[in-house]
Amino acid sequence: MVDAPFMLCAGEALTDMIHQGDERWVSRVGGSTWNVARALAVLGEPTAFAGAISRDRFGDALWAASEAAGLDLRLLQRVDRAPLLAVVEGGEPPRYFFIGDDSADLHFDPAALPAGAFDGLRWAHFGGISLAREPLAATLVALARALKECGVSISFDPNYRNLMDARYTPTLEAMASLADLIKVSDDDLRGLFPGLSLDDALSRLRAFNPGAYCLLTRGGQGASLFHGDERCHALAPKVAVVDTVGAGDASAAGLLHSLARHPQRPLQAHLHAALAAGSAACLQAGATPPLPAAMHQLFELLEGEAS
Repeated sequence: MVDAPFMLCAGEALTDMIHQGDERWVSRVGGSTWNVARALAVLGEPTAFAGAISRDRFGDALWAASEAAGLDLRLLQRVDRAPLLAVVEGGEPPRYFFIGDDSADLHFDPAALPAGAFDGLRWAHFGGISLAREPLAATLVALARALKECGVSISFDPNYRNLMDARYTPTLEAMASLADLIKVSDDDLRGLFPGLSLDDALSRLRAFNPGAYCLLTRGGQGASLFHGDERCHALAPKVAVVDTVGAGDASAAGLLHSLARHPQRPLQAHLHAALAAGSAACLQAGATPPLPAAMHQLFELLEGEAS
C-alpha cells in the first residue's frame, strides 16, 4: 500500500441522535475512535480509520466528514446494513443508548482490507462501544494483538457506556494488557469498577500493564499522566467553553500526537499536549476536532505557566 498511514484508529463511526427538547432531534456524526481519528488527522498525522459504515445518508455524512478531516479512506468499508445510532438524552454526563443490533459497524472485515494496509503504522487506537459489541469486539481484539506482534504501539480508551457489563471484563483486561497508552476518565473508572474508590480503580486498571502510559482526566479537576513510577498533574487552561462533547477524544489524540512526534518531551509536556487538545476542542460545538493553532497556543500557555 503506497503512502500507508502513520496512525490507525479502529472501531465505530456512528450517528448521534441528540434530543433538543419536545419532539425535536438533531443528528451529528460521531463515535469515540472515529473522533480520535479525525482529531489526529487535523493535527497533521497521516491517519486512517478502519471500520464499516452504512450506504445511506448517515453513512454518506460520515464519509464526507472523514474526507473533510483528511482521513485516509482506504480502510473505511461501506456495507449494506443499517446505521449505528447513539440516542443522546439530557443530563451531565449525557445518557446514551444504542440502536443497531445488526448494524454496519458489526460487519467490519479486516480480511477485506487492501494488501499492505498496516505497513508503516506506528500507533493503533482502539476503544469505545466497538469493543463491547460482538462480533466486532473479538475482531478488534484480534487485530490489536496482531498489530502489537508487528511492533505497532497500542492505544486504548474504554470510554465507558452502560452496555459494558460483566461480559466486557475479559475484553477490558485483554486491551489494557496490550496497551502502551490507556486513556480513562474518572467517570469511566466508576463505571468499569463499581464499588471501588477512584484510586483503587485506577490501580486495578494500571495493574494490567504497569509500564504503559496512563492518562486520567477529571473534568474541572484537571488530568494526571502516569508512566511507570513517574506521574504528573495539571489543570486544563481556562477557555470559553462552547461544548465539552468530544473533549476526551481530543485529549487522547493530543497525547498520541505528542508521543509520536515529540518522544523526547518530559511527561509534563505530554500531559500539557493532551490538555491543550481537549480544551481546544471545547471551543467549538459538537465533537469537532481541535484547531491546531488553538491547541498550540494553549500548549504554549501551559508550558509557560509551568516554567
